[in-house]
Amino acid sequence: MQVSDADAVTSYAYKASLIGSAHRFELTDEGLSWHIAGRSALWRYDEISAIRLSFRPVSMQQHRFRADVSHADGGRIAILSTSWQTAALMAPQDSGFRQFIVALHARMAKAGSRATLSAGLGRMAYAAALVFLAVLTVAMAVLLIRALMIGEFAGALFILGFAALFAWQVGGFVRRNRPRSYSFDQLPRSLLP
Repeated sequence: MQVSDADAVTSYAYKASLIGSAHRFELTDEGLSWHIAGRSALWRYDEISAIRLSFRPVSMQQHRFRADVSHADGGRIAILSTSWQTAALMAPQDSGFRQFIVALHARMAKAGSRATLSAGLGRMAYAAALVFLAVLTVAMAVLLIRALMIGEFAGALFILGFAALFAWQVGGFVRRNRPRSYSFDQLPRSLLP
């Protein structure tokens, strides 16, 4: 599942699940060619209406990136940076994913694309995540103060440890997925492996 360049064709493939065939993508002179679950199409670079890059970790792979590519007619495909290998192994394909996404942007820019390029979560989803984190922070602070007031120092240490672990895990997700726009020549480094 690697990227290959041969005669002006760049390709990338990954398995989204254990069952089913690989999702295959090629960048040709004509456009983005894709084959997913028995369906296939060729999208000209100027017909691609939007690309959204995001950081999407899952339990089996904490370092996973995603590109959502939208077509002018309303179609959308997802390109992931990981591939299922076995029932317990999801392998990263960082280099191949990065090369393919960079090449896709370069070809779209060369074709004069006017696609909307966005990074991170949508603004509403990001705002909801921030509100949830603020409420959780207040609740954890209240629990910490209560534990200290009644002399439960072991409980206070547990709360501090849990808060530190949570901030480390969720903080990276929130920081990387901040909603923003980018240009063809300035891809967001935090959303590419």
